[in-house]
Amino acid sequence: MGVSAADVEARLRSELAATDVQVQDIAGCGTSFEVHVVSPQFEGKRLLERHKLVNAALAPLMPEIHALSIKKAKSPAEAAAQ
Repeated sequence: MGVSAADVEARLRSELAATDVQVQDIAGCGTSFEVHVVSPQFEGKRLLERHKLVNAALAPLMPEIHALSIKKAKSPAEAAAQ
């Protein structure tokens, strides 16, 4: 059955208080996603810590997700500086 991009986005927004989320279903079948996330919870965190936060937020969906590519995990200040 798979997961929808909207499901992934909703979890990231609610669990990480994300201010910007972009989710792309790269396989088209709800099993592989590419995500871009901007969250204040990433402030002061290293990349690995940020990825762990994203994975923890998506934990309930992960049994259905076979591939997750975290393309961007930035704090609001980092995103604004770009």
